[in-house]
Amino acid sequence: RIPAFCMSAELRDFADTAAVIAACDLVLSVDTSVAHLAGTLDRRAWILLQHSPDFRWLLGRADSPRDPRARLFRQPDFGDRPSVL
Repeated sequence: RIPAFCMSAELRDFADTAAVIAACDLVLSVDTSVAHLAGTLDRRAWILLQHSPDFRWLLGRADSPRDPRARLFRQPDFGDRPSVL
Protein backbone atom coordinates (compact mmCIF):
# COMPACT_ATOMS: atom_id res chain seq x y z
CA ARG A 1 0.00 0.00 0.00
CA ILE A 2 1.33 3.41 -0.99
CA PRO A 3 0.96 6.13 1.64
CA ALA A 4 -0.86 9.23 0.46
CA PHE A 5 -1.20 12.60 2.07
CA CYS A 6 -2.67 15.99 1.34
CA MET A 7 -0.72 19.13 2.12
CA SER A 8 -2.86 21.63 0.23
CA ALA A 9 -3.58 23.67 3.39
CA GLU A 10 0.16 24.25 3.88
CA LEU A 11 0.98 25.23 0.29
CA ARG A 12 1.16 28.99 -0.24
CA ASP A 13 2.93 29.22 -3.62
CA PHE A 14 4.84 27.26 -6.28
CA ALA A 15 7.99 27.25 -4.16
CA ASP A 16 6.12 25.31 -1.46
CA THR A 17 4.64 22.99 -4.08
CA ALA A 18 8.08 22.44 -5.62
CA ALA A 19 9.51 21.53 -2.22
CA VAL A 20 6.85 18.86 -1.71
CA ILE A 21 7.33 17.48 -5.24
CA ALA A 22 11.11 17.31 -4.71
CA ALA A 23 10.51 15.07 -1.69
CA CYS A 24 8.27 12.64 -3.62
CA ASP A 25 9.27 9.53 -5.53
CA LEU A 26 6.20 9.81 -7.75
CA VAL A 27 3.63 12.54 -8.40
CA LEU A 28 0.08 11.63 -9.39
CA SER A 29 -1.74 14.48 -11.07
CA VAL A 30 -4.24 15.55 -13.65
CA ASP A 31 -3.22 17.94 -16.43
CA THR A 32 -2.40 20.88 -14.17
CA SER A 33 0.52 23.05 -13.23
CA VAL A 34 1.56 20.41 -10.67
CA ALA A 35 2.14 17.87 -13.47
CA HIS A 36 4.21 20.38 -15.42
CA LEU A 37 6.16 21.43 -12.32
CA ALA A 38 7.01 17.78 -11.62
CA GLY A 39 8.46 17.52 -15.13
CA THR A 40 10.46 20.70 -14.66
CA LEU A 41 11.89 19.27 -11.43
CA ASP A 42 12.76 15.99 -13.21
CA ARG A 43 10.42 13.93 -11.02
CA ARG A 44 8.45 10.90 -12.16
CA ALA A 45 4.79 11.70 -12.72
CA TRP A 46 1.71 9.72 -13.62
CA ILE A 47 -0.72 12.05 -15.31
CA LEU A 48 -4.43 11.31 -15.66
CA LEU A 49 -5.77 12.76 -18.90
CA GLN A 50 -9.30 13.29 -20.06
CA HIS A 51 -10.52 11.71 -23.30
CA SER A 52 -9.77 14.87 -25.26
CA PRO A 53 -6.55 16.17 -23.64
CA ASP A 54 -4.67 19.41 -24.06
CA PHE A 55 -2.63 19.48 -27.28
CA ARG A 56 0.68 19.25 -25.36
CA TRP A 57 0.04 15.60 -24.52
CA LEU A 58 -0.41 14.62 -28.18
CA LEU A 59 -2.61 11.63 -29.01
CA GLY A 60 -2.23 7.86 -28.79
CA ARG A 61 0.81 7.87 -26.52
CA ALA A 62 1.55 6.76 -22.96
CA ASP A 63 4.64 8.97 -22.80
CA SER A 64 5.54 12.56 -23.57
CA PRO A 65 8.49 13.69 -25.70
CA ARG A 66 8.72 16.94 -23.72
CA ASP A 67 8.61 15.17 -20.35
CA PRO A 68 10.38 11.79 -20.54
CA ARG A 69 9.66 10.87 -16.90
CA ALA A 70 5.90 11.23 -17.32
CA ARG A 71 3.55 8.32 -17.87
CA LEU A 72 0.17 9.24 -19.33
CA PHE A 73 -3.08 7.49 -18.44
CA ARG A 74 -5.85 8.39 -20.88
CA GLN A 75 -9.60 8.04 -20.66
CA PRO A 76 -10.61 5.66 -23.46
CA ASP A 77 -14.07 7.25 -23.69
CA PHE A 78 -15.55 10.56 -22.62
CA GLY A 79 -16.45 10.46 -18.91
CA ASP A 80 -14.88 7.04 -18.30
CA ARG A 81 -12.93 7.90 -15.15
CA PRO A 82 -12.98 4.44 -13.52
CA SER A 83 -10.88 2.84 -16.25
CA VAL A 84 -8.16 5.49 -15.81
CA LEU A 85 -8.08 5.12 -12.04
